Formats: sequence, C-alpha cells, structure tokens
Amino acid sequence: MLSKGRDLYPLLYSFRRCPYAMRARMALYQAGVQCELVEVELKAKPAAMLLLSPKGSVPVLQLPSGEVLDESLDIMHWALVQNDPAAWLPTSFRLSQSLIDENDGSFKAALDRYKYPQRFPGGDSAEARDRGMDFLYKLNVQLNDNAYLLGSQVSFVDIATFPFVRQFANTDGLWFETQALPAVRRWLGSLVNSDLFLIIMAKNRSHLL
Repeated sequence: MLSKGRDLYPLLYSFRRCPYAMRARMALYQAGVQCELVEVELKAKPAAMLLLSPKGSVPVLQLPSGEVLDESLDIMHWALVQNDPAAWLPTSFRLSQSLIDENDGSFKAALDRYKYPQRFPGGDSAEARDRGMDFLYKLNVQLNDNAYLLGSQVSFVDIATFPFVRQFANTDGLWFETQALPAVRRWLGSLVNSDLFLIIMAKNRSHLL
C-alpha cells in the first residue's frame, strides 16, 4: 500500500541505523500511524528536511497539520497518544524518566566515545566502555526479576533504551558476550528478535503502516 500524500499522512525523515530513528519508527508502527518514509543520506541531507529542522538530525516528523516534531521521544509520545494498543506509555513516570535520561545522557556519551574514538582525540575508548557498563549493570539488576524494565510487558522505556544498548553490544560482540550481563542479554535478544523490530529494520521501505 503506497502513501496517498502528505495531506493524509505524516512525513518521516529517518535513517535506518540511527538508534533515535529506530525508537521513533517502532512507536509509530506500534501505534498504527502510517507515514511517508524518507530514508536520509547523512552526507547529503535533504534540503526539505533542513527547512523543517535546521539542526539536521533524524528523525523528523512533519504532521499533516504542518507541525514538526524533531525529537525522537516527542515522536514516540505523540504516536502512542494517538493509539497505545499494548499500553507502552509508562505508569511509573519517575523510574522511566530516570532510565531514559541516563540512557540519553551519560550512557550515550560513553557509547559515542567507545564506538567512535576517532571523533574524540585524546579520549580513552576502554575507559568510555567501562563508563557505559555502569549503566548496563544497573539495567541488569532491574531486569533480574523482570522480563522488561518496568515489569512483565514491554514499555516505552524499553523501546527508548534498547537501540542504544544494541549499538553498544555490537561494537565488540565477542567481548560483550563475556560480560556478567545475563539479564541484559536476554532482554536485548527478545527485543532485537521481535517481529516489530525486524519489520521496522527492513531495507527499502517506502512507507510505514
């Protein structure tokens, strides 16, 4: 089914491998929000996207009303307010916000320095990896008695955090497999292998349903 135009459907600028874009696409798909999907080449960002969001990062969602959302968490929240069939929106706001803030703050900073040390002259990739592990140990404790971060069901906070944990794990997969993070690995595997994630990661998508 092809999109019928931006007068009916939101327009989503995305990049397949970006963790921010992943979480936005998962929420949109989960909510059943059909979008026109534009896959962005990061070295040649569309002028139309830059007009909507001069900061030049994905995801960017233009609603049929003309309103622009250019923060992934805002896109997730907007989508799930439209329709939240599996009750992803958190009831434990304080814990959810704390985990997301740490994921998007200190953990993301450590992840960047671990995965892309060439971007940070004088930085120490191993030290950054160790700082990232502090967050993962915290998640492991949280997951010891629960399948997901807030309990037995997937929630907003799982979807908001796991694309970044996936990126961390994939930086050195053999090393990651030796770490004392059994609950994190189980949690990550369940999300990475979920039908929803496989669908939104399919290549050559021209739309989302």
